[in-house]
Amino acid sequence: MTDSTLSCEVLTMTTGKRFFTSEEIRPLAERSDLWGAWLILHCWGTIALALVLFSYVPNIATFALAFIVIGSRQLGLAILMHEAAHMAMFKTRGLNEFVGEWLCGRPIMADLHEYRTYHLKHHRYTQTELDPDLRLSAPFPTTKASMQRKLIRDITGQTGFKQRSQQIMFAFKMAGEVEDGPSSQDLAQAFSGPVIGRALMANATLFILMWAFGAWWWWLAFWALPLLTWFQLVLRVRNIAEHGVVEKGDDPLRNVRTTKAGPLMRLFLAPYYVNYHLEHHLVMHVPCHRLPKMHALMLARGHADKMQIGQSYWQVLRLAASKPAMPSSA
Repeated sequence: MTDSTLSCEVLTMTTGKRFFTSEEIRPLAERSDLWGAWLILHCWGTIALALVLFSYVPNIATFALAFIVIGSRQLGLAILMHEAAHMAMFKTRGLNEFVGEWLCGRPIMADLHEYRTYHLKHHRYTQTELDPDLRLSAPFPTTKASMQRKLIRDITGQTGFKQRSQQIMFAFKMAGEVEDGPSSQDLAQAFSGPVIGRALMANATLFILMWAFGAWWWWLAFWALPLLTWFQLVLRVRNIAEHGVVEKGDDPLRNVRTTKAGPLMRLFLAPYYVNYHLEHHLVMHVPCHRLPKMHALMLARGHADKMQIGQSYWQVLRLAASKPAMPSSA
């Protein structure tokens, strides 16, 4: 465990102890190798099932379903990489590092170590001027027209293409040639030097497997294209829900949001308990599957009125797009 990881754990333990005792935190924070293995198998198994369905019933509907489900599970891989970055998925550092890097990060062109470096800074300085993620939440609320433009850029691949281009430029030390340089979100998935080769190896493996069990174009249609489009869309919505239109400052119940999510939202938008983001910020090394229990404890102790809780992702998006449009000049 690095010094920065340890110091951030101490910080969140201090925050968490404002609401939970050490005796309550200890079992909540216990890691489980079985749970970690199940989460990885579930994510990749869901991807495989979507492809199996299309292979047996190939039509436009099953193609669209596989495309959306796989894009959502790519977000799931990012979330599980986040778990590994916090050493919360498995008991040992080695398993967290290997699985987080090769089975979660590399297939979606993300780098676990680059991600951890900036993400721990986000935890330390949440919603302050030093928060590297502040630029993701600062534009909100915005107008409906602005929100629509952002979402259209995501689903048409414009955002994804720009970010992947920035990744490559960053890898070859050319990031300065990109306007404004890569954002903190880009750096979360950035490469440094030869590390890009590992991502290419992971994707080459996926290409071979998809060709062997399907067709040569499967990787392009069911992996690269969702990664450039649907993944970017759900990633933006998740980012907005977590820190968009919340209070700035150090109040851990007001500078981050938990959003309620039903079965469909968990399938398509909020896999692996990612919607319990406020609870994650209270004690960041609690494994994701125990966050609902933390949420229930917070509600039982009467904190609901003080917490930022979105009633749905639709409600949060409406809030984030609630800025009145400027009247056009005559």
